[in-house]
Amino acid sequence: MGEVRLTVSVAALLMNEREEVLLVKTHWRADTWEMPGGNVEAGEPLDKAVCREVREETGIVIRPLGISGVYFNATKHVLVVVFKAAYVSGEIAIQPEEIQEARYIAITEANIDHYITRPQQRSRTLDALKAERLVPYETWEVGEAYRLAGRVSPDPE
Repeated sequence: MGEVRLTVSVAALLMNEREEVLLVKTHWRADTWEMPGGNVEAGEPLDKAVCREVREETGIVIRPLGISGVYFNATKHVLVVVFKAAYVSGEIAIQPEEIQEARYIAITEANIDHYITRPQQRSRTLDALKAERLVPYETWEVGEAYRLAGRVSPDPE
């Protein structure tokens, strides 16, 4: 049996002032809309990865607020961490080699099937929309001493 590699991915739920969700349509999953996100690079903190992926895919700068859910694709060995995020700056500007379209969409439980056709994407999005309590995230550097390198928390410090 060969070595199994685990891929870690991140995604972000970002809403505008009209309570619409920022969603993207990729070339390789053109049958569905989904939250922007992608794979974490080796050694990259998750909060930095989600900011990078959202900016690369949509042109929008975000601030992660906390984690709304963690999901695992057992077939492809992909762990997905979904953050809820706040808007910081930017206008939608897609990278056409990766993203077909990006826009804010008013998603509800009643209409989600019209936009998000894949069940794992639906559950992640609905969980993030309904999340009343977000989970903090910390990045630590461990050597001779422990150093907190970053913290994302929905609670005021």
